Amino acid sequence: MKKLLIATDFSANATHAAEYGYQFARQLKAGIFLCNSITIPAEVSMSGMGVWPQGESAILLDDSDEELKRLKAHLEHADHTDDFRPPVDYLNEAGTVRQTVNDAVFKQKVDMIIAGSHEPDVLGTFLLGNHAHELIEFCIKPLLIVPNTAEFKPIQKIAFATDFENPDDDLEQIYRLIDFARLLDAEILLTHIYDGSGHLAKFEKRIEQFLTEISNKANYPQIYYRIIKQDKIESGLDWLCEHSKIDMLAMVHRKHDFLDSILKGSHTKKMAGHITIPLLVFSGND
Repeated sequence: MKKLLIATDFSANATHAAEYGYQFARQLKAGIFLCNSITIPAEVSMSGMGVWPQGESAILLDDSDEELKRLKAHLEHADHTDDFRPPVDYLNEAGTVRQTVNDAVFKQKVDMIIAGSHEPDVLGTFLLGNHAHELIEFCIKPLLIVPNTAEFKPIQKIAFATDFENPDDDLEQIYRLIDFARLLDAEILLTHIYDGSGHLAKFEKRIEQFLTEISNKANYPQIYYRIIKQDKIESGLDWLCEHSKIDMLAMVHRKHDFLDSILKGSHTKKMAGHITIPLLVFSGND
């Protein structure tokens, strides 16, 4: 059985993501693991600020434990169905977000991480300083970012956005996506945003070869592609999300060097900042 880890700071956004994650787990017939990270002030370097007594850590962990119990009860009591009910467990630990999440993923054999999207005015354990972006950068399993505008409905179509510049890595991530899509009986739409440069006919032939390789290895017929002509990648993906009736957008996040991240930024992080449907992020190979 699949297992989903839901990262939470108990904010409204995080609770919405947990509710979405519970419904998603029902469709996948997966288990749920709720996870909260506690940052202990004594462990954080803050110039000019006093340090909390060591005993405060136990109080914070106890409070987190109670909140996790309440969230677990909320998810379970809101489920009035008679079919599959996801088993729910939870964990709270002191440490950084990336440490807590990745340690839990490893120990609990988690298949996917779910978290709420970031809003600049939200101050919480997970979202302080935009830890949604931190999870994009460092998580070791696929990450599903759920915006507060996303209402759950059965996942029937997933768009996978690619520039085809890293075909071997793209293939690896698509095979991972197929594992989930097969459980959902969902279509996969391969999407490329085309800015009008280059020879389109040659590019289409390259895509067809790409699809043939997927078909031969994965034996999953519900894959097709669409090229969208648009000058900017984010604009093209926004149009796709609005007009193509997709339930989820999947992208591969690849690490950039410092200068490149300043000049260009990450398309994945840009989409995470404003997308209105769930965004599934795969970590690409370096």
